Amino acid sequence: MSTDDAILGLSEHVARTGYKDLPAAAIEATKTFLLDTIGVGVAGSAGPWVEDLVGSLAGWGASDHATVFARNTRFPAPAAALANAYQTHNSEFDCVHEGAVVHAMTAVLSATLAHAERQGGVRGKELITALALGVDVACHIGAATRSPLKFFRPGTAGGFGATAAIGKLMGFDAVTMVRAMGIAYGQMCGTMQAHTEGSILLGLQVGFNARNALIACDLAARGVPSVEHVLEGPFGYFRLFEGEHDATAIREAPGRVWRVTELSHKPFPTGRATHGIIDALLELQRRSGFVAGDVEQIIASVPSLVHHLVSRPIIDRPEPGYARLCAAYVGARALLRGTVELEDFRPPALTDPATHALARRFEMTVDDNPDPNALGPVTVSVELRGRRQRQELRVDHMYGSPARPMSRDAHLAKFRRNWVSGARRLDEAKGERLIQLVDDVEALSDVRDLAGLTRAEGA
Repeated sequence: MSTDDAILGLSEHVARTGYKDLPAAAIEATKTFLLDTIGVGVAGSAGPWVEDLVGSLAGWGASDHATVFARNTRFPAPAAALANAYQTHNSEFDCVHEGAVVHAMTAVLSATLAHAERQGGVRGKELITALALGVDVACHIGAATRSPLKFFRPGTAGGFGATAAIGKLMGFDAVTMVRAMGIAYGQMCGTMQAHTEGSILLGLQVGFNARNALIACDLAARGVPSVEHVLEGPFGYFRLFEGEHDATAIREAPGRVWRVTELSHKPFPTGRATHGIIDALLELQRRSGFVAGDVEQIIASVPSLVHHLVSRPIIDRPEPGYARLCAAYVGARALLRGTVELEDFRPPALTDPATHALARRFEMTVDDNPDPNALGPVTVSVELRGRRQRQELRVDHMYGSPARPMSRDAHLAKFRRNWVSGARRLDEAKGERLIQLVDDVEALSDVRDLAGLTRAEGA
């Protein structure tokens, strides 16, 4: 494969694929995660620093092109894309492709919906096609990587996916698509330092790349040149942002493997790397009937990536972003409450003494899994006070993954909880209307009808 083939092959795949080429499973999965992502974005409007972010948008240009979820004002499309992507990721509740380690729908939907509102007249079938292809691009790139995370892939690969989706709606041919990908690459960001520190910058980086996808496509449409060797050049994405990679997968997978069908739901608003641990703890608790006060020690044996992402120690006053990525904290909350929900990352839960005491009895070790991008399997053992034997369970597939999918009822229950959890409570009837529109999105003549339902009424 030459240095041009990887990005050109993806661009040709996007340019030539239409709605009729999508398998039924890809269409259904795209609709499922379209609804899920909007719900998560609405709930994220109540997240940390959202008011400050949205308050800044007015100073970055004036137009009423696009909606920010759960707001009653509209903004320029790039600004709306940034805000919605941040809102969608700030609660760590957004769907994820586990193998690629990409929250693929977050940047893709936020940018694509903002563009569709700005453009007008985008039909439901066109939106589904663009989203499925955007997820494809983001996840094909992520899945080709053979190195541990150096940069935050939901932002970087997600930015490529968002560019592909918008370019599809703008009717780009493969050459123009490559040009847009190059301009997106020139703006790309995503430091893992934000993850290490549990900073809100993590979600903002997804937003920056969503915004930049719109800018890239606008410039490419005018013929502004960029670079051709986007992925495999000597200073291309794989060498600078990733490391070892197998671009053969990018050549062979498009049109054969539909990555949107491989996305995992998130049943808990925490880092996906904590979910196998939560699953194991709750199942062991159900089997043995113990309560949190019975626990002497918890040991989780996990792949290296999981250890890197969520093995951080409990601290006295964690910020929400830190706590969501702390397996000890979320494991303790799960055992104390039987689940993990949005309110577990708000005061007073964040400084709850019982939670912190249990979290300090948590230990993580690295197993011998050779895959640097593996999120599982994980093995959790619990030692109970006064008992000689440990309770142990291995989780091969996390709840919400394609191997253990959420039911439609569970999916809709999550959406409905999120719909009424935003900074401004949205009308429940509008949420039900949104479910109906997404179910029959093929008949929709303008997807601005979807976005309009997410707008808050009044001040």
